[in-house]
Amino acid sequence: MYTNIDTETGITGIREFLLDNHMAIHTSFPTDLFLQVLTIVMENNIFSFSNTYWLQLAGTAMGTPAACNYATITFSNHEHKEILPHFSHQILYYRRYIDDIFGIWIPSTDIIGLDATWNSFKERLNNWGSLKWVIDNPSTQVHFLDLNITINKGKITTSTYQKDMSLYLYIPPRSAHPSSCLKGLLHGEL
Repeated sequence: MYTNIDTETGITGIREFLLDNHMAIHTSFPTDLFLQVLTIVMENNIFSFSNTYWLQLAGTAMGTPAACNYATITFSNHEHKEILPHFSHQILYYRRYIDDIFGIWIPSTDIIGLDATWNSFKERLNNWGSLKWVIDNPSTQVHFLDLNITINKGKITTSTYQKDMSLYLYIPPRSAHPSSCLKGLLHGEL
């Protein structure tokens, strides 16, 4: 998700979030300065790989402490303005954990509008900057994070789910990760 949030869309989302919530933000908070600094961080992310240095050219600045909150807040602004209000009759339940969305969709009773409403929902979800979601069609079974969730005869059941590619491998000592990752892994395991 992060690398697909272009800086202009992201900063606009944060600005709108701050404006919409200005009553909850202390009057001494330097909003303009905050937005300027955030723009500098998002547009000037330099990272190292092995013995080389790189400038990230697109998307949320990876590796910065602000990345997760930035991504969550910017897209939530779009959700609360453009998605949830327009589909409140079809969405019984909707939750997002960073870049994974789980929802319970109530199909339209209008046979003609059945597919049109779902397609409209998908278009609105993907009508935000350069971010494009991979969307599964509604079904009675879904894998969400580490869960398998099934609806059968009106009853919801869950079981643990392990992705095929989830090998739970440890970081090899000679990887390109900083040495602190290996030390942190050893410390955490001990």
